[in-house]
Amino acid sequence: MARAITIKDVAAEADVSLQTVSRVINDGPNVRPEVKARVNAAIAKLGYTPSLAARRMGGSRSYLLLALNDRDRTIEGWTSGQGTDWVDQMLMGGMLECAKRGYRMIFELVDTHSSNVEREVAGAIAALNPDGVILTPPHSDNPLITELLTQRGLPFARIGSQAEGAGFAIAMDDAEAARVATCRLLDLGHRRVAFIAGSDEYALSAARLEGYAGALRARDLFDPDLVQPGDFSFDSGVAAMTALLALAHPPTAVVASNDQMALAALKVANERGLSVPDDLAIISFDDTPIVRFSHPPLTAIRQPIAAMTAQAADLLMRAKAGETTLPGDWIVPFSLVERDSTGPARPRRD
Repeated sequence: MARAITIKDVAAEADVSLQTVSRVINDGPNVRPEVKARVNAAIAKLGYTPSLAARRMGGSRSYLLLALNDRDRTIEGWTSGQGTDWVDQMLMGGMLECAKRGYRMIFELVDTHSSNVEREVAGAIAALNPDGVILTPPHSDNPLITELLTQRGLPFARIGSQAEGAGFAIAMDDAEAARVATCRLLDLGHRRVAFIAGSDEYALSAARLEGYAGALRARDLFDPDLVQPGDFSFDSGVAAMTALLALAHPPTAVVASNDQMALAALKVANERGLSVPDDLAIISFDDTPIVRFSHPPLTAIRQPIAAMTAQAADLLMRAKAGETTLPGDWIVPFSLVERDSTGPARPRRD
């Protein structure tokens, strides 16, 4: 078996020190052009691929980004078999962006409800020494975590957060997305449009409710009875849709704040003998693959999860490289993907 080429082999081939090779790998300062050319020629000749250890020798960067996701919700999705590809999309966006610059992204689960959440985050930081941290909801708006990172001077990005504060805030416009979804149903002739809200732990839940309510108030159609609480779980969607259909004047359309609750609404409708979209139109949020294979396939707001995480990784790497004029707030575009779960409202039979 051929021996792996190391940084020592490159240094010997180029007749320079290990530190010089590392500075060339990391595009560091104080390397004469002729020396840099000699090192790069040695790397090409030997087929050397720099390791993280070699890259770290050149300075203060670790070439690692740490992404934190909520432990309970992630594990619940995995073990129940009802998980979506939110985590997959997040990993894809971050990892592919990191790979462009020789970075790695490490994924850790942290319990946002734990009394030891600060200790958990501090332990992960101490073990990995990342160049930056990506926070996903609800960590994005957890002041215990954001204040800890701020105190340590560690760059961080808050996915799905539009709140003021330190770090890069990267989100789609959740209020506008809910408004667009609601207006689409109104334009189809629906006047009883319901909303299944997400968990109060997530700032985006309030933003989506705001956008939905604003669209209806603009046409003098808002009815608080058509708003039902949820927590992003399938079971909460079943409970919400059951309550909505029990109203004296039930809705003819519903916007659900995530795919799981939208699928639950579809299940309840089917069990009641309602046709989707003829008797009940449904629009979901997220647009994970499961809604494309339901019957009928669900119309959904496509949340740009991968794009938001890629933006977060890009900003953190640029910040660590010394860029100091990066904007703190970023809005990533969403889209409404229409499928077979939406259609014109039927005339009411009184």
